[in-house]
Amino acid sequence: MVEVHRSAVLPLGDRPRAVLLDTPYAFQENSADISARACGYFARSVGLEVQVGGDVATADWVFSGPGSPTYALDRWLASGTAADLRARVRSRPGVTVLASAAACTAGVATIPVYEIYKVGADPHWREGLNLLAALDLPVVVIPHYDNTEGGTHDTRFCYLGERRLSRMEAELPDGVAVLGIDEHTAAVIDLTTGRLRVAGRGALTIRLPGRSTRLPAGLTLPLPELRHLTSGHSTLPPPPPPPAPQITLAELIETRETHFATALTRNDATTATQAILDLEADLLAWSADTEEDDGGVDQARQTLRHLITQLGRQADSTRRLTTLTDALLKLRDDLRHNGHYALADALRTALQTSGIHLEDTPTGPRWSIPRP
Repeated sequence: MVEVHRSAVLPLGDRPRAVLLDTPYAFQENSADISARACGYFARSVGLEVQVGGDVATADWVFSGPGSPTYALDRWLASGTAADLRARVRSRPGVTVLASAAACTAGVATIPVYEIYKVGADPHWREGLNLLAALDLPVVVIPHYDNTEGGTHDTRFCYLGERRLSRMEAELPDGVAVLGIDEHTAAVIDLTTGRLRVAGRGALTIRLPGRSTRLPAGLTLPLPELRHLTSGHSTLPPPPPPPAPQITLAELIETRETHFATALTRNDATTATQAILDLEADLLAWSADTEEDDGGVDQARQTLRHLITQLGRQADSTRRLTTLTDALLKLRDDLRHNGHYALADALRTALQTSGIHLEDTPTGPRWSIPRP
């Protein structure tokens, strides 16, 4: 999502006042570490110096992301931050970015994700900030719409699954639509031009009872058209060409593992080491991303440790092979010196059969293991 963030920040000019609202995850013991990684990500990848906390009303750029929607909602309502966020949308200054848990709060109602999915509470809604009311969009926002982490059980729709979402959908007020945002996807609403742009690798889904309309990445449309779609009174224009596929962290991990394994079978320590360094660079680039990828950085760290261990074992095996081969070559030299040429030749043949190439030079024998 780096390009989405960069394009949003670009119109703000030099040194915009940027605020990170850490409220959704402020209850976590590692909240300071999460904030530090997020600030590092925006500084390194977007060129934005971000302050944790601060005045939302006067900020040029405000971001809030993962955590608990209801924890954030309760504290924003109690502190006045909710009013400041609503005022930002109404008066249309700067950029406001809500991702993951924070995005859940933007609509008429909010999903209590932790309470339902983690604690087992009955499916229910909490009143939302309704930020989009200023745009005449009566919707609930559901991020992680295409989530597949559950594997054998349904975790789409921000971990609700179809069964729970269908039940909750029936409890929404008449005329309220679901705005579902796929992972690694953004719904960018330009309040100046009055247009919506779907960016990223997934789609934006408008769900009404009995029907869903999917807006793929790359599509732009005027806000009046979006309003018609959320009311069920419109049809879509022809879809745009599909955007170029964006590689995920899980795919990068698989690629690095393949390069490493291939290099190891060829005894190519240089290429194997480069694969490890490439994976380390991937891990650094993704470690503070604002939305976790399938497999996540934890998988990348585990893979990195595994590859380093494998390379160490390979190096240890090489050292042992060197010791053994040098000893056998000395034995061959002794056999030749004592006139046992047949035995010396048999030893040479045995080494070559084992994949070791021998070359007799004026300074003595040299050996190597040819690459396939």
